[in-house]
Amino acid sequence: MALLTETEVRARAARTTTLRKSTALESLTETAAADAIFDVFLSHSSNEPEDILLGIKGFLEDAGLSVYVDKYTDPQLSPDEVTPETAEVLRGRLRASRTLLYVYSRHSKLSRWMPWELGFMDGAGGRIRVAPVMQTAQNAFEGEQYLGLYPYLDRATISGRSTSALWINRGSQEYARYSEWVYGKENIVKRAS
Repeated sequence: MALLTETEVRARAARTTTLRKSTALESLTETAAADAIFDVFLSHSSNEPEDILLGIKGFLEDAGLSVYVDKYTDPQLSPDEVTPETAEVLRGRLRASRTLLYVYSRHSKLSRWMPWELGFMDGAGGRIRVAPVMQTAQNAFEGEQYLGLYPYLDRATISGRSTSALWINRGSQEYARYSEWVYGKENIVKRAS
């Protein structure tokens, strides 16, 4: 199993922009009803490049999941303005999401909102996972100490097939298929080696 790399995620974004004949921004921007339910709340830095966000969103949608990306689903929000109104919109969207996926990258340390979103979802008893996006290929995740509390996402080939899937892990022998985990159909379990 391997962590996502910027190159891999950008390649997935390029497939989307080519198919839709659009930019990453145009592909990301889509409005949703105030009462919409999402499978994944994508917690990310406002400094994260759009093609990285689009690539991650693309992988999640490939797995059949609906994804909330704050400044693109709710374009009236500003990451630079910490207001009670912004916080209330985000609380509502977090409550309306089955899971939170925390995009850990070289940009995430700069975010003011990501720790708040993580803390809110954790305090509410929500399901949280980390999506490391690395600059170089790596097989294991070692991020900020507090992020070690949560399982992490990677992508690997399905045994006996030529296709790959997203997996949620607590190590090389404890994992579940991400889409099945989101819907509560599969839990992370220790596998025989």
